[in-house]
Amino acid sequence: MIYAIEGEIFDKDNGKIYLKTNSGIIYEINISLMNFSKLEKGKNALFLITEIIKENEYTLYGFLNKNEKKLFDCLLKINGVGPKAALGIISTMTPEEFINAVQNGDINALKKVPGIGPKSAKRIIVEMGEFETENLNNELTQAIIALENLGFKRNDILKVLQGEKGSVEELIKTALKRLGGRK
Repeated sequence: MIYAIEGEIFDKDNGKIYLKTNSGIIYEINISLMNFSKLEKGKNALFLITEIIKENEYTLYGFLNKNEKKLFDCLLKINGVGPKAALGIISTMTPEEFINAVQNGDINALKKVPGIGPKSAKRIIVEMGEFETENLNNELTQAIIALENLGFKRNDILKVLQGEKGSVEELIKTALKRLGGRK
């Protein structure tokens, strides 16, 4: 099993990068469109890898951070969600945006993903409803718990912290400034 591959971006084409390792092997790796736009030919990169092995196919999916990989791997466990749909979700929204959509039951956010209709969006929300935010962002989870203990509502907390990153303390300070007197 491959955990990660590091090398120079040899070429890019249509959602795939070709990564040349020091040993001279060039790997074809499927990546999200968000990552595709960030990467340049000739630059070095490290990709966390998920391998999909089928009877007549061996495909690599690469991610620049653990949160994307965890989300991709969790999405693959949902009945009817394959690698193409999972990569589409990661190409359309960040893991944090996805968690917010699931927690808020936002079917419309998931319907923006190519190939995801209302039925698939509902299934994803139901099956991912059990998915804990700590699986993707431990700092965010700790900040949410602390703010809930102060009496703030989870939905309000999620709205003001959407897309925010930082330490637990920074997230709490940001939320308190934005939440003001809401309880």
